Amino acid sequence: MLNRAMMVMVLLGAPLAAHAEKIAVVDMQAVFEQLPQREQVNETLKAEFGDRVAEVQKMQEELRGLLEKQQRDAALMSEAQKTDMMRKMESMKAELQLKGKALDEDMRRRNGEEQNKLLLQVQKTINSIAEKEQYDMVLQRGAVIYVKPSADISNKVVEALGKGN
Repeated sequence: MLNRAMMVMVLLGAPLAAHAEKIAVVDMQAVFEQLPQREQVNETLKAEFGDRVAEVQKMQEELRGLLEKQQRDAALMSEAQKTDMMRKMESMKAELQLKGKALDEDMRRRNGEEQNKLLLQVQKTINSIAEKEQYDMVLQRGAVIYVKPSADISNKVVEALGKGN
């Protein structure tokens, strides 16, 4: 009876074993590093935030100049002049920190938005390649310990994205 049950299980499982899954992997980090669109995103963000970055850099230079002037001329300055200089530097420092923090947050947010757009493009391209080449499953490269190089479609994804797909 036990042998008969084992035989039935083996016979039922045989068709499942005969149908092997076609699996591919994608190294998302490598894909993002090689994307031609990445440089375009960087240029867009530089153009978008260039004026604000220049303004913050100018403020840093002005603050540095005041600090040098204070150190250089401290012996010649009256107490009132020293106090005025200190207040002016503290005010500039606070404004610089505020503008710098706002700039960092805005740049981080915009960079995230652009990265999400790229991620959608990459996902669509992976889906297109998987359908065209009839893969049953595509896994992230970090989720597997070993994969044959022929099953890694990362380069195909980068090529397709480079062609504008």
